Amino acid sequence: MTPAHNPCVLVIESDESLANQLAFDLKEAGYDAVMAHDGMSGLQHCRDRQPALIVIDRMLAGESGLSLCKNIRNAGLRSPVVVLMARDTVDDRVACLEAGADDYILKPYRSEDFLKLVRLYLKPEVTNTEQLRFGDLILDVSTRRAINNGRAIDLTMKEFELLKYLMEHPREVLTREQILENVWGYDFMGESNVIEVYIRYLRLKIEDEGQKRLIQTVRGVGYVLRES
Repeated sequence: MTPAHNPCVLVIESDESLANQLAFDLKEAGYDAVMAHDGMSGLQHCRDRQPALIVIDRMLAGESGLSLCKNIRNAGLRSPVVVLMARDTVDDRVACLEAGADDYILKPYRSEDFLKLVRLYLKPEVTNTEQLRFGDLILDVSTRRAINNGRAIDLTMKEFELLKYLMEHPREVLTREQILENVWGYDFMGESNVIEVYIRYLRLKIEDEGQKRLIQTVRGVGYVLRES
């Protein structure tokens, strides 16, 4: 199905052959593909085009794709960012999150997996004024922003989806399998400990120092959102 209004996808990739393949697949799928081959032009395209999705190779020629991701976030751009990576370790996932990326996809490049991930992030937005509440924690569904004790918290798309799922099922123990299926929504290529990485960073963002833990680990099962 061709996406409506041809959302713009910016691909920042220094490997010309891979960049051409990504562009071809995106255009065939109905997206407006914009290419950049280095960080400087990529950042400029971000500012000029305000893409709906940004894809960055972690290993750009002569520079780090993760550093570029940080620069994009520091510039105030909130579009989802997906990183192309050659390795899949917990440290790699943590590095992506610390840089402000929403997700990653592994090399070698596979068109079907890539387009499935793109479609996931570019699903048509539905106007939603809903707010979810749990104690002093509020999640604004329309802005994808959390508020805790009056403090506004910016979330990546995946952090938002994870917190939303937890807040939709308060005090209910959710298994790792349930979380993977409902938050990631596609055949995830890594092990389930990707959830631990996202839970860790979500806790750092939403839990004030000295505050009771909101997202609690249920050993051997999964996680639960509860007061104590």
